[in-house]
Amino acid sequence: MPSDILHQDKGCNDEFQSGEPNLYLEAASRSGCESWAVALGEANSEGLRGKIQQLQRLIMEIKEDRTADEVQQFIPSTQTDNLAESKFTNLKRTVSEPKLEFSLEIFPLSLPFPPVPFSACKDLVAPTRDRKLNTFVQITVVHPGEQSSTRYSSTEIVEGTRDPLFLTGVTFPPDYPIYEETKIKLTVYDVKDKSQDTVRTSILAEQKEPRTDIGRSFLGSATFKVGDLVKSKEQPLTLSLRSSDGGKTFGTIDVSLVKMGETENGEADHITTDVPEQKCALVYECTYPENTSSRDNLPLLYAVLKNPICKLYRFPTSDNKWMCVREQMSESTLSFHIPKELISLHIKEDMRRNQDLNELGELAPHWDNMRKSVIAHCDQMLALYQNMLAELGKYTGSSFKSSCSKGEKTLEFVPINLHLQRMYVHSPRLKDVLYDVITVGAPAAHFQGFKNGGLQKLLNKFEAERRNTGYQCIYYSPENTAKAKEILSNINHLQPLISSQADLLLNSARQHLPDSLKNSLKMLSETTELFVHAFKDQLIRSALLALYTARPGCVLKKPTNSAEESGDQSNQEHPSQIKRQDSIPHHSEYDEEEWDRVWANVGKSLNCIIAMVDRLLEKGNAPCIIKENENDSSPTEHVESHISGDWYEQLYPLIVTLKDCIGEVVIRAKQSMSFVLLQELACSLPQCLMLTLRRDIVFSQALAGLVCGFIIKLYSSFHDQGFLQQLHTVGLIVQYEGLLSTYSEEIGMLEDMAVGISDLQKVMFKITEAKSDDLLPIITGRRGYYIIEIRLPQKMFELLPQEIKEGKLLHVYPVLFNIGINEQQTLAERFGDTSLQESVNQENLELLKEYYRLFTEKMPSDCLPHFQEQNDLKGLLENLHQNIQAKKRKNVEIMWLAATICRKLNGIRFTCCKSAKDRTSMSVTLEQCSILRDEHQLHKDFFIRALDCMRSRQTQGALNESDDPETGCLTDNKPTSRHFYPVALLLVSSHLLVVWLILSLALLLAKYQ
Repeated sequence: MPSDILHQDKGCNDEFQSGEPNLYLEAASRSGCESWAVALGEANSEGLRGKIQQLQRLIMEIKEDRTADEVQQFIPSTQTDNLAESKFTNLKRTVSEPKLEFSLEIFPLSLPFPPVPFSACKDLVAPTRDRKLNTFVQITVVHPGEQSSTRYSSTEIVEGTRDPLFLTGVTFPPDYPIYEETKIKLTVYDVKDKSQDTVRTSILAEQKEPRTDIGRSFLGSATFKVGDLVKSKEQPLTLSLRSSDGGKTFGTIDVSLVKMGETENGEADHITTDVPEQKCALVYECTYPENTSSRDNLPLLYAVLKNPICKLYRFPTSDNKWMCVREQMSESTLSFHIPKELISLHIKEDMRRNQDLNELGELAPHWDNMRKSVIAHCDQMLALYQNMLAELGKYTGSSFKSSCSKGEKTLEFVPINLHLQRMYVHSPRLKDVLYDVITVGAPAAHFQGFKNGGLQKLLNKFEAERRNTGYQCIYYSPENTAKAKEILSNINHLQPLISSQADLLLNSARQHLPDSLKNSLKMLSETTELFVHAFKDQLIRSALLALYTARPGCVLKKPTNSAEESGDQSNQEHPSQIKRQDSIPHHSEYDEEEWDRVWANVGKSLNCIIAMVDRLLEKGNAPCIIKENENDSSPTEHVESHISGDWYEQLYPLIVTLKDCIGEVVIRAKQSMSFVLLQELACSLPQCLMLTLRRDIVFSQALAGLVCGFIIKLYSSFHDQGFLQQLHTVGLIVQYEGLLSTYSEEIGMLEDMAVGISDLQKVMFKITEAKSDDLLPIITGRRGYYIIEIRLPQKMFELLPQEIKEGKLLHVYPVLFNIGINEQQTLAERFGDTSLQESVNQENLELLKEYYRLFTEKMPSDCLPHFQEQNDLKGLLENLHQNIQAKKRKNVEIMWLAATICRKLNGIRFTCCKSAKDRTSMSVTLEQCSILRDEHQLHKDFFIRALDCMRSRQTQGALNESDDPETGCLTDNKPTSRHFYPVALLLVSSHLLVVWLILSLALLLAKYQ
């Protein structure tokens, strides 16, 4: 580029000539003109390229520290490139074991120092002499073949000391792509203001601004390859902490690869100072104990869990040793699988109901119009369920529903933030223990809202309205309605079963197999007896009469004989004289005793079959089958003495008669029970169907969590024979810890939750052997009666007790204890009503006592888990009863006592709040630290430190700090002052204004204390 420089006395003009129009540069002095000349002289391509490369290096260094520019997934996608697979060696581990875990101790470069218990750093250099350091270590992963790095996790911030001890380590989940060529970078920072480096999770702000890192300063970093660490085995890998330019040395770090628990056997002070120089002990590679994990169990566990987030800690114990704690949070695939299974079941049930209503036959105009209206509304609701199922089938997002989506209509049936929170504790002197808590948002119909209350209030209002329907329809109590649904379910189950067993009996007769004939007859007899007893109910008799009156014309006929006389007379009739009855008469006189005769014919037909089989076996010199406890007279006198021909020919007419009699019973029972359901639906359309929808939504959310908890408990306690005995003998206690307030909308949520958890009493589990690799559970049954089939791999199934393998149904006993803990609960206790919470706690206390009674009656005392201090369960229950009766404000002792009782009874623990975020995480972390203190001797001086570690957002995985780890919602820069309610509302009352001011001041003082 030619350049002409024109000098003048008091300044200069530069003319820059190129292919483009000339550019004139002017300077006020000769020195300025010379600066222009130098700048233009250096403006060449090579110089610019070098400066660009230097700028890129600086940008990459800054980018590693800026979380706002690193929105990446926690678990990178697995590399599928064949070249990469052949070039890099993957660290293979069992899928239940983390690939790599390490904890951090950082020491500055200085002279040796005397032993200092529990310290990891000493004499760190601060930017200013008078200020102490607030330090943390950031772990960054550089994958092979990639230029960019991924910020994986960080330690907690240790405040106010130049000798920090980091209790947080780093763990990589089993499916994380770690190779020998993978590089791990450790960067040490000093945080000037901790409040600027932590993420606030308030829920009020809608706008999110990107964070900046002005509150932290770089101190030093070190990088190593995973392969070098693996090759070092038990020898520490010594690294130097250097400044950003690579010149100044800040200190050294020792990276060690050891087994979990290996280091913890030493004294705590030896762990931190057994190296003569100030260095860092780094890596753990851990495995689960044999009794809590097995390769055979893994398919079941990983069929329901995915995307684990792991955190590693080491805490000192009261006897000056170390214990290692691994915390894992996993999503559940059941969040969407269970709702889809349940909606499919509801669709089938509703289609059968609509078909039964259509098959009611001819009705009077009033009832026929009512039926048409009900069917029209039911068809609309059926279409809604079908659309909901279709939308869930299209869903391809994450495996859980975030709290941001709790108001989405298409995800109504999906639970909010369903996760497994697992803590694995390895203590030097105690047995390794797993502690599991299922965290989930309170089961509630958020999309439908809570303007009119929750399920409990709505159901009571609906029942009151039904009683006042007058002439429009016939009132049946909820118990009778439930009985009608049960009878219809028995019809659909028992009729095809009897038919198939009757065919098996004929097949055995055709082949002249005495043993098979006896077995087939036994099964047929048992099933038919169940069928007969299922319809021995006054409800059917009254419903048949009501249905007859709903026909276009009817005349009632008073009975001439009692039911007993009719039964005696019918017993004397020959089986050949048993004829099929016509359908319920429309325009003729209705005999009220006709149902008794039709119902009794089934038993007589069965007796004839039994007598015939006995004769056939006697003729073949086979032992007779004697039916015990038979009240009817022996029908053998009606069977011809001379039996000739084939067995099949002798039994076939009797089997046909039995099927005909059963068919008559089924027709009448199905029509009468469908008429009962018609009354329930017609009383208050469409409120009835909307209530059913709301109850289905709440139940679906509760059931998904229950099934997840059951499978996790079965997996973790599979080798505990006492637990398996308790499982099939008594059942499992399932304890829900609710943290909802009794204020505003959360009252409706609590009402929904209480009904949904109570409905879980209708759920039973059945464990079967899997015939394929699909281990996801299957749901059968109907509303009010559900069976969850859990399929196990063959090796696991063979280890179960015989009772479970034979298909025994396993019961669960859900209980809910709720204590509101937020500022809204304070207002409810001062100015509102807490009776709902009190009644829920009292009712569930009685359920818990009932389970304890059954447990003590059926189970030996030695099956209870043993801790260091075994408290008396009876005393704990009494203490819980006293705390509930005390009606103390925010009595969190109720939560702790209920959780302790649940753990000691081998139960399943749940923790719930509105969205399973803030309150839930605070409760779970407090519970975990309390367990470490009470059961594993956590050092009392480190309780708060341990709690801060578990609650620190710094220690999350490679998530953006502005993201909620459970919901994926941006939460950063939201104001923490959720207690600032609208002043305009508070000005209505001076008392409320005073309360608001006091609460706001108290929370502000607590925040900045």
